[in-house]
Amino acid sequence: MDTPDPNDAPTPRRELRDPRELRALAHPLRLHLLEELAAHGEATATELAARVGESPANCSWHLRQLARYGFVEDAGGGTGRARPWRWVPEVQEVSDLDAEVQEVRLARDATVRVMFQRDMDAFWAWEAAQDEAPEAWRRASFSARGINWLTADELAALKQDVEAVVERHLLARLDRVDPERRPPDAHLVRIMAWGFPTGRSSDLPDGPADDDATDAVEGEETG
Repeated sequence: MDTPDPNDAPTPRRELRDPRELRALAHPLRLHLLEELAAHGEATATELAARVGESPANCSWHLRQLARYGFVEDAGGGTGRARPWRWVPEVQEVSDLDAEVQEVRLARDATVRVMFQRDMDAFWAWEAAQDEAPEAWRRASFSARGINWLTADELAALKQDVEAVVERHLLARLDRVDPERRPPDAHLVRIMAWGFPTGRSSDLPDGPADDDATDAVEGEETG
């Protein structure tokens, strides 16, 4: 019998049902710390502080808050600000049912707002500096937008297609948080996509699509 490949293990997933879990992510510095750990692997608060331009004490406090809700974990081998931390790779989701609870929805909206703002800032930074990047990366990068008339069912189908692409190309490779599992020419990449009806919500026709899917917060993607 063939030995199972650990890379074929299901993508870890967690439903965020506690508003405090969501609010723990709704902070630009915490997202920056998560990205640094995802990009470079284990690091101490002191090492991270030098990268993000904050004090070790401030980074240490925010790392402890992230650890409290399971977004990072102690990597072992140190104490205090010399303690190494590592990112916990997983997909965090909020179920449609939970999102109907006002406190959960408000927390989710605040988290998504901070995440998307950070992603947009990174997009414009790339646009401004991409001429300095190697040609292969300039050719591989892309941005796409569109507008057309769709039914709610057609928009739901588009959503499923996009989620399948993200699952195949990004979420299935979360094990690459370990630097030893990355191809030597890999680099951290951001993907953003959304689809929503324009205009006033009161103008939308009745009969929305029946969709039991959950709303993804991050796979960084809340990444």
